[in-house]
Amino acid sequence: MHDSFNQNADLTTIREAVAAVCERFDDTYWMNKDAEGGFPTEFHQAIAEAGWLGICMPTELGGAGLGMREAATLVQTISASGAGMSGASAVHMNVFGLQPVVVFGSPQQQARMLPPLIGGKERACFAVTEPSVGLDTTRLKTRAVRDGDHYVAHGQKVWISTAQVAEKMLLLARTKPIEKCARPQHGLSLFYTTLDRSKVQVREIHKMGRAAVDSNELFIDGLRIPVEDRIGEEGRGFEYILHGMNPERILIAAEAVGLGRAALRKAVQYAKERVVFDRPIGQNQGIQHPLAERWMNLEAADLMVQRAADLYDAGQECGAYANSAKFLAAEAGYQACLTAVMTHGGFGYAKEYHVERYLRESLIPRIAPISPQMIQCYIAEKVLGLPKSY
Repeated sequence: MHDSFNQNADLTTIREAVAAVCERFDDTYWMNKDAEGGFPTEFHQAIAEAGWLGICMPTELGGAGLGMREAATLVQTISASGAGMSGASAVHMNVFGLQPVVVFGSPQQQARMLPPLIGGKERACFAVTEPSVGLDTTRLKTRAVRDGDHYVAHGQKVWISTAQVAEKMLLLARTKPIEKCARPQHGLSLFYTTLDRSKVQVREIHKMGRAAVDSNELFIDGLRIPVEDRIGEEGRGFEYILHGMNPERILIAAEAVGLGRAALRKAVQYAKERVVFDRPIGQNQGIQHPLAERWMNLEAADLMVQRAADLYDAGQECGAYANSAKFLAAEAGYQACLTAVMTHGGFGYAKEYHVERYLRESLIPRIAPISPQMIQCYIAEKVLGLPKSY
């Protein structure tokens, strides 16, 4: 396991190399994307061409074969550059979403599915969440019924990022009715298949932030999925999807810390330059102390991110730490963004100073992929041994 208190040379190299790519996409680029929407294709391609999309993918397929610690460094650096959640979300799915294929896919599936993602030739969306079940994933309603050498899928999904531009989707669907299963988590199957837009209607959800990376409702009506697109065994999809959940929490935590650092950097710069009553406002403790506290909170949250990533990479149980990292980093990132707006005063509300965009985006890691309340329930039950409350 890495020493969590040492930033080793490899991580520094990753940080510097990724930052160099991000420098080509400045504040104006992301401000325009926020205003106009549209997937940041140029940025996605630049990250792909630099070889970063396959950071956790097998080396024999063109990936880097690195771990979650390195992946967290990648997305954190993107976010901290000022790209925020818009930049991080553009590559987020590539980094964590296909872990079930990496772990459970056959060699033939991996050779077919992963290289186009690594090369940036295909994009994938993560089609799990549904409108009527929320976080109670085992109760999802989307059905996939076997029909010869295909499955036929019907159902709805919601909050599916990048579905406007994705060629592929990782789909969780029920292949055996829940009432016929011994446990609710049985009977779900996982597929990685083509997003056939003649059978899947994709409707964008307009939202308060991250306009560059679309979120959508999906209406699936008779999608035919070849059997060879099923990952692993029929009925074990929920078990497989769990392998992507802790990495997702770790990565979104890293992104939240990065976003908080971007906001803090803007606030500190402004506090040094803004003169009121013949002195820079950063000379006032009322400005200094909140910024100092935000730095400390971000650093503490980042240590939890590193701890969770280290445990994951060592093959040890990391659920408590991954969830805690997500909870703490989301809060630290949000508070840093809020303080950055307030440090700017009225100008914090102006788009040209960027911090209002960061504040809007900082709500994403607080809400997704799991609510802070559910994390508190998880820690209470799994760590403290308290009775289940839901």
